[in-house]
Amino acid sequence: MKLHITAVTVAAIASLALAGCSTSDTANDNAATPAAEGSFPVTVDHMYGETTVDALPERVATWGFGTTDAVLALGVVPVAIPSAEYGGGDDLMYPWVSDAIEDLGGQTPVLLDNSAYELPVEQLLATDPDVLMAPHSGLTQAEYDAVTAAGVPVVAPPEELWSTPWRDVITTTGDVLGRADEARDLVADLDRQVTDAGDQHPEFDGRSIAYVSEAADVYYLLLPTDPRVELLENLGFTTPESVTSLSNGESPFSTTVSAENISTIDADVVFTQVDTDQALQEFLNSDVSRQIPAVAKGAVAGFVGQEAGSAIGPTALSIPFFLPTLVDGLADATEVAGS
Repeated sequence: MKLHITAVTVAAIASLALAGCSTSDTANDNAATPAAEGSFPVTVDHMYGETTVDALPERVATWGFGTTDAVLALGVVPVAIPSAEYGGGDDLMYPWVSDAIEDLGGQTPVLLDNSAYELPVEQLLATDPDVLMAPHSGLTQAEYDAVTAAGVPVVAPPEELWSTPWRDVITTTGDVLGRADEARDLVADLDRQVTDAGDQHPEFDGRSIAYVSEAADVYYLLLPTDPRVELLENLGFTTPESVTSLSNGESPFSTTVSAENISTIDADVVFTQVDTDQALQEFLNSDVSRQIPAVAKGAVAGFVGQEAGSAIGPTALSIPFFLPTLVDGLADATEVAGS
């Protein structure tokens, strides 16, 4: 799979796959290596109480988004990971995940069926995990209770489902894997990568941007609290008041926008992500979309494909994978905005 980005100018507008092996196959190859700074037991507070991990976990399972990436980035191949129906390709794994597994040389993890966003408890327990890491997930109380009742410690989201910042996913994972210092160094390095990328493009500094998407004639705006918008702001862009003022309180991360209010989105650049080239052209040519001044001008960074849509969510592995493509597309759109 290849990432496809289109920076649009005015002239240019015209089922479960199990991959892996048995429990015995992964017992040694995917074992965690003790880190010098690690000390146990480790206790993690979360929305369902607290979890204590008594010893360095050797068989790590992951659930949700971003945690698999954190575990791999810290040098451990999990025994089980969620399948990636959206953006994962034929093997149901994100390319940056499969690349990391290959680089580490571990056995391919069992893919936990994520098609219904419900944890397959029996499938998970069959992999004999020492811990289930799910700090950024939709893990329910019932799922948590079922896994812990089987004697497997579970690290659940700290406060709310699907709301843990990507940096906290990494540091929490590092604490549980006995690699706290390594995890914090990793976060600092990722932040440096983003800052350096922004420094190489001073034209981003102070430019306003709106993250707009459309589905079934409904328009969505992502707000600065969303990690994807945060990443754009870390590169130097700003979110204009014309975007934040449209928030209706239905979600802390996004808001819907009616057709009659779409023209009030006043940003230098529009960022959007769609699944197909046809969907991008429909967005660009729509009479509604073109009420946004930046769309009418062609100052749009449009990313095409499920892989790109997944990659823009910042994780320990997706940031270095996607950052060069992201920056190139934003640079082209910013050039159009300034013309």
